[in-house]
Amino acid sequence: MPTAILTGQPVPGSSIEGDLRSLGYDVRTASDPADAETLLAQVPGDQRVALVDARFVGHVHALRLGLTDPRFPLAAIPGAVTAQPAGRQALTRAVARETSAGGGTAVAVDSLADRVATALDAEGTDVQRPELGSLVAAVPADPQARNEARQSVASVDDEAIRLKSAVKARDGFFTTFCISPYSRYIARWCARRGLTPNQVTTASLITALIAAGCAATGTRGGFVAAGLLLIFSFVLDCTDGQLARYSLQYSTLGAWLDATFDRAKEYAYYAGLALGAARGGDDVWALALGAMILQTCRHVVDFSFNEANHDATANTSPTAALSDKLDSVGWTVWVRRMIVLPIGERWAMIAVLTALTTPRITFYALLVGCAFAATYTTAGRVLRSLTRKARRTDRAAQALADLADSGPRGLGFAAVLKKPARRLPGFALPAVALLGGVLVVAVSAAAGPGTPWPALAALVYAVTSGLAVARPLKGALDWLIPPVFRAAEYCTVLVLAARADVNGALPAAFGLVAAVAYHHYDTVYRIRGGAGAPPAWLVRTIGGHEGRTLLVTLLAAVLTASQFTVALTALAVAVALVVLVESIRFWVTAHKGGAPAVHDEGEPA
Repeated sequence: MPTAILTGQPVPGSSIEGDLRSLGYDVRTASDPADAETLLAQVPGDQRVALVDARFVGHVHALRLGLTDPRFPLAAIPGAVTAQPAGRQALTRAVARETSAGGGTAVAVDSLADRVATALDAEGTDVQRPELGSLVAAVPADPQARNEARQSVASVDDEAIRLKSAVKARDGFFTTFCISPYSRYIARWCARRGLTPNQVTTASLITALIAAGCAATGTRGGFVAAGLLLIFSFVLDCTDGQLARYSLQYSTLGAWLDATFDRAKEYAYYAGLALGAARGGDDVWALALGAMILQTCRHVVDFSFNEANHDATANTSPTAALSDKLDSVGWTVWVRRMIVLPIGERWAMIAVLTALTTPRITFYALLVGCAFAATYTTAGRVLRSLTRKARRTDRAAQALADLADSGPRGLGFAAVLKKPARRLPGFALPAVALLGGVLVVAVSAAAGPGTPWPALAALVYAVTSGLAVARPLKGALDWLIPPVFRAAEYCTVLVLAARADVNGALPAAFGLVAAVAYHHYDTVYRIRGGAGAPPAWLVRTIGGHEGRTLLVTLLAAVLTASQFTVALTALAVAVALVVLVESIRFWVTAHKGGAPAVHDEGEPA
């Protein structure tokens, strides 16, 4: 249980002690700063502790924001400062200094909590100060100021503010206007019944899997039920994040579950649609796999661009200025958010088309919409990259290298080609990666069954991919290299499975790409959470992107079509088992080990 230490002169009739207990704190009272230091030392080091001025007047939600958010080691609001285990040493040092400076006497005018927070700032320690807006948090100096603060508290409905802040600040049109107006109340209902965001996330996954099962029946009733359930799954998907923000229940495990389950739900639904179409005699597995490839590559473009530029210096361009200017015009904001087909608009479109049309039409619309969105966003980011004078950091270069997912062959060629790579102009590396990827996909699509040409092209691709990562990825367009690698690998698997032209080849390819894509998403979420890339042994075990591409082309060259299907299935199962077991072990261990909680408030997926 966290501990709150009340300092300063107690105020008769104050509700601060009850407010702290309502937030789960064990409350202790210090008679003077020296006593506060003693009580602080008695709190176990693995527990959260807070110093709160006994004269504090403010909203309970202001205290909640300042004292219960698990994402930050140290946080403060006027009249209160808190530390998690990672911030305890810094808090203890600051309290000791302030106690020594104050001579151990009671603080009559100023606030010990505020002085400690100021001391933490002075020594360069990062102290989170949440944005309170119209919420009140103050330490009044006299009775008149106290009465005025209490009147301000009474005039502001903190529950309304809490509900409003539960909704993500930046979201898509469909989510903002069609889901969030009522899903926030579902989130509050869940909070009052003790449900956790992870439980709601799991319910959303189960609902989406049932929707996929309904789609797999291939009946009109099944398609209608699938569309309705998919929308309900999305409502729950919004609810889990709103519940996390409403109750500040952020966690490392929760962020990972929310992110990975979104992908699992969408791609499982694609598979359900393909199975349902097959029951009606229409084979759309190639379209389903194409949709998954396109959507995954879109996400990798987002991830790579953001990782390359989020900490770059001199990070401005005329294109970015134009974008900011357009965002200042109200209606353009929503148009631009809609045309990129974020998850709300995308799932709504899929649900409606599933219920009213056929899986083939649904996939055609999805492919066209996602292709337009990908072209729009990628073109804008290329223009920004070419017109800005950004200097990228070593951290950004390492993140791009991790996202590249190069295996032993690619890294071996990179070591050999390091000197030639340094002499190439900045734009050459993405161009080399693109040429190698186009070569292996084109040859795989054009070559006849049983020929060695795709494998030879894959060998060339391994060389070009090694050259592309042979120097630090700090060029203006180097963020394009990871999505080019993803597209090359996934599309090679797609065209070889389609060329096999036997039952089961494309579903097996779908499974293989899904397993590999999970590994690539997992890499992104580890980097975002500050945990770094997956271990090198895992990348070596599953071959890296160039190794898997070479293996698949070799299997296609030496096996019959039916044997190739079996091999793809076995490879998909093997990759899935390895990456899932390692990923689950990592995230569960990180959660139990007290890894910093994260919560993604970025662009809608």
